[in-house]
Amino acid sequence: MKAGLGIRHFLVALCSALLFPQVAQAVEVNGVKIDDTARVANFDLKLNGAGVRTKLLFKVYVAGIYLTDKKTTTADVLAAPGPKRIILSMLRKVDSDSFGQAFMEGMHNNSTIEERASIVNQMFAFGHMFGSYHNLNPGDVVTVDWVPNQGTIVQLNGKQISEPLPDVAFYNALLKIWLGDQPADRSLKKVLLGGK
Repeated sequence: MKAGLGIRHFLVALCSALLFPQVAQAVEVNGVKIDDTARVANFDLKLNGAGVRTKLLFKVYVAGIYLTDKKTTTADVLAAPGPKRIILSMLRKVDSDSFGQAFMEGMHNNSTIEERASIVNQMFAFGHMFGSYHNLNPGDVVTVDWVPNQGTIVQLNGKQISEPLPDVAFYNALLKIWLGDQPADRSLKKVLLGGK
């Protein structure tokens, strides 16, 4: 009798899985829903971690990083093959000059002179792109994808706002803003790497 129940439960579970495909789950961070998966360049990526960027006691944005497989160290994230995604969901209004300056400062703090010299044109293009927007507002979502054989692709609220920036070193310099030795926010770094 127990064996029959076991088979019945298995068949019910199997039918449910086939008839009702899994819907992407979401985690909630500071009231912002972050999907636990993302599709980039025909790959399903997993949310590695998400948290709030705080500056001077102000909550600025919710950040999340997606990878093909979970990683717990900066070195492993940077070395991970395949596509990657950074998502920033704004919690407060930030003018584009301040936003661009924070990016440049983060790259400066976490990359060597030689590393920055090799990507200076892409840094300039990235800064110029955000310079064309006056502000980022609460609810705006910035998505920065690494797509192999294409480059870094930036979207604002689902609309691509840049030509691909081709060098993976540039994308890694961006990642190190949050994951480097001098991250923008140490508590955010911890959760982006899967900590609590």
